[in-house]
Amino acid sequence: MHFRAEPDSDDKDRSLRSDLPGSIGAETIAAISTPAGEGAISLVRISGSGAITVADGVFVGTARPSTFVSHTQHLGQIRDGEALIDQVVLSVHRAPASYTGEDLVEISCHGGVLVTARVLECCLRSGARPARPGEFTERAFLNGKMDLTQAEAVIDLIRAKTDLALRSATEQLEGRLGQQIRSIRDQLVSVVAQAEASIDFPEEGIETVDERALATRLQLVCGQVTELLETADQGRMLREGVRVVIYGATNAGKSSLLNRLLGQERVIVSELPGTTRDTIEESINLRGLPIRLIDTAGLRQASDAIEREGILRTEKILQQADLRLFVVDASLARTAESRLRNNFGSTLLVLNKSDLVEHADWNGLVALRVSCVSGEGFDQLEQQILERVTGEQLQAESPVAINARHRACLCRVLDSCHHAAESLDQRMTAEYAAVDLHSALQALGEIIGTVDTEQVLDSVFSQFCIGK
Repeated sequence: MHFRAEPDSDDKDRSLRSDLPGSIGAETIAAISTPAGEGAISLVRISGSGAITVADGVFVGTARPSTFVSHTQHLGQIRDGEALIDQVVLSVHRAPASYTGEDLVEISCHGGVLVTARVLECCLRSGARPARPGEFTERAFLNGKMDLTQAEAVIDLIRAKTDLALRSATEQLEGRLGQQIRSIRDQLVSVVAQAEASIDFPEEGIETVDERALATRLQLVCGQVTELLETADQGRMLREGVRVVIYGATNAGKSSLLNRLLGQERVIVSELPGTTRDTIEESINLRGLPIRLIDTAGLRQASDAIEREGILRTEKILQQADLRLFVVDASLARTAESRLRNNFGSTLLVLNKSDLVEHADWNGLVALRVSCVSGEGFDQLEQQILERVTGEQLQAESPVAINARHRACLCRVLDSCHHAAESLDQRMTAEYAAVDLHSALQALGEIIGTVDTEQVLDSVFSQFCIGK
């Protein structure tokens, strides 16, 4: 069950309701918060009204955790009855000054798979239940420690593979996007209030609504929403990586190009045509940008059903690419197919095998000339990829970059505002505009989590790992 969290209310108002049977606040949860596998340290986290009681039941030291000063660490042991499990460091973080806003206990134990599992088992037997994926961060949101955009930034921060993606996630975690959404929402609330004032309180003698002034204010709101929507592609690229598709005829050197960019022999390279039957995808960090390199089946007349399916997949992925590298063998004559296939937007023509004698058909043609054998031209190729991507879609200094969920909500906001503006333009009564404006406020509220949107919250937090 989820509960409404208003953006500017007191901590008391935003705290979880623990008086309802089965509510989140009535339960104490525990999970391993470090990745599975061997390591120096593992962290077991406990949160909820009974977190410190659970710790009292498993920790043996010079004092009980219930007597610890908040935010201090203590050395002791985790015991299962009389059996010693591990020597640990335990810290207590008392509500509301904790990540979740609840009493929170963190146990740092040795990083073995078995010992960490045994520590968690002790906590569960002592009264906690296993946490769901993302439940710690979900509680932080529900307790007003962060808005929904900041909660989403946590998972972006964890998944960031480049400095640029990390910077964007950090900006969002600091609340930049939430601040912009709240600013837009405040402006829209003011517009709604002005539109409804004469409707709700006619006896107060409030003047008739000035439709022109309202329309002007709506235009300002729409402009700000549009600016945020323009960061959608940037957000996708930062989170998922820029899709760079390598395509061309068989034996042009596509797989060799992929291997060279990756710096390893990822794909089998053979003189036999049609070696690559399916799309092969790998990610690289290209000078701070996340790049998804996709090698594809060679374009030719298919010899069998499997190769035909591979070519169909090539055609499909080409339509979805952010940038295409059209690779040809420059030592061979220019074929009719090579002329026709170089007809997509955002395409770089790459003449491979520059270590061999270039065929006269390619003389004077503006293209990138590379050699997958010697590495010649790859610095220029990387630079061209960066310039195409950053010049057209990514801006390193952009403070925010929305995700797909934000985009869907903002599109609804824009549609509702446009409908409201049309109503005002057609001299319809303010009630008509107010209905659409309330829909826009609802959509804005869903972005930062100020409305009851249980399905939205479940979708967001299910992407987290258990223990976060």
